[in-house]
Order: sequence, then structure tokens, then C-alpha cells
Amino acid sequence: MDGVESSFDRGRLLRFLRKEFRLDWYGVHGAAHWARVRLNGLAIAEVNGARRDIVELFAWLHDCRRRHEGRDREHGARAADLIAGLNGELFELDPTGLEKLVYACRHHSDGLSDADLTIQTCWDADRLDLARIGIWPDPARLCTDAARCPDLMEQAIWRSIGEGDFETPAVAISAWSWREAEAQF
Repeated sequence: MDGVESSFDRGRLLRFLRKEFRLDWYGVHGAAHWARVRLNGLAIAEVNGARRDIVELFAWLHDCRRRHEGRDREHGARAADLIAGLNGELFELDPTGLEKLVYACRHHSDGLSDADLTIQTCWDADRLDLARIGIWPDPARLCTDAARCPDLMEQAIWRSIGEGDFETPAVAISAWSWREAEAQF
């Protein structure tokens, strides 16, 4: 693992995202998707040593600036632009960590695979949740060996298609004091 990981107030970040998110909170790019990306990313990071703080922040921020559920080519760039302003307010990353998070968000839907291990882990975490929209993750399009692990892929797919506890954001984010955040709205 490179660098020192930061901590952040997850509840505060969630409340901010809940207030700012333009799409359906319960939609295919909403909170339950973000929670599954988080679980996928942390599982991969456990194996490959990627920076968990960046992986987790990526999960919650990568789609936060979508304007519609369909093809929105600029949503990653909009998320990346937002992140720079949030650093120091809702989380605090070192300059290298911030650069990685911004890059991961900016390019997460570009189909890239060549990047730093932590960035690859972010991209794989998102790609492992494609089954929610009827696309099975293709091991050839994943960046890391850890993400291509058959057991990890199977678990991610089951979560993605709702065959687990992740049908609703309330369940998916329960560890994030969901009731407290939801009560704000």
C-alpha cells in the first residue's frame, strides 16, 4: 500500500451526496450501486493492497454528478471537478491520493485499464457491478488479478442483481448511519 490512508466522516459525506444527487437515489446509478462498488473495491483492496480510502471515496463519488441514467460522457469529469473542492471539507487526502481519486473518477467510464493499482481497483469495483444493468463483467476487461478471482466475481454479480441484501440503499448503507442521513431529507 502506498502512502498514509485518511479517515473521513462518512455520514457527513453521505448527507452531502443525498442533498446534491440529481438522479433517483434508488436508481441504477444511485446509492445502492455506490455501496456495492464500495464492497467490491474493499474486497479487491484486501487482496492487492490498494489504498482503501481512495477506493471508498471513489465508490461514493464516481457517479455523483450524473445528469441522466443513460450515456453521460462527462459525468466522470464533473465528479472529478467536484472532488477537488471537497478535499479539506468532507475528506482530506494527501496530494498523491487526491490526484489518484480525481483521475479514477474522471476516467472510470473510458474503458481504460492501464493505471496505478489503486486506480485499477476503483475501476474494477465499478465494473463488477455491471450485472445490475444486464451486463456480466468480462474478466478480460478487468484490470487486476484480484477482481478476476471467480469467487469475488460471483459474489459481486449476486449483489449486483439483487440476490443478496443490497436491493435498497437503506440496507446497503446501514453501516453508514443511514437512518440519521435519511432523516435529514
